[in-house]
Amino acid sequence: MTANVRVEPWSEGDLGLLRRLNAPEMTTHLGGPESEDKVLNRHRRYLVLGDGRMFRVEVDGTPAGSVGYWEKHWRGEAVWEVGWAVLPEFQGRGVAAAAARAVVEAARAEGTHAWARAFPSVDHPASNAVCRKAGFTLFGEADFEYPPGRWMRCNDWGVELLPSKA
Repeated sequence: MTANVRVEPWSEGDLGLLRRLNAPEMTTHLGGPESEDKVLNRHRRYLVLGDGRMFRVEVDGTPAGSVGYWEKHWRGEAVWEVGWAVLPEFQGRGVAAAAARAVVEAARAEGTHAWARAFPSVDHPASNAVCRKAGFTLFGEADFEYPPGRWMRCNDWGVELLPSKA
């Protein structure tokens, strides 16, 4: 496991990182790379995300990826959806799991939603392993639309953020 993983708020200077995360090998399970216009729009959204937060993942001070959470309505309930991407040279070292744990704690601190959910493709063993290592529970498979207009089969992972009121 990598010892010095930190998450820092997404900033204006992270556009280059976002472009690297948009590479074909990084977006295979997400429908492929986005156009430059879509990357620029995504960067602007990350800077002002009103219903969640985006972070730059750093390893020993070097940008290594992104992680964040945003509001989603899932099965009749508002939840935080969690997502991450880690550059190839940092993969396989526990970086994504450490970043996912950190972002779950940030979402928990918001105190607004009872659950954080993640929806990796059933065909993406590495992202499913991140969910397991970050403390998520597998609830089964689901059909999920991402990007808009493209349906994929995902695993539905969740972690409880607030104590249940039972």
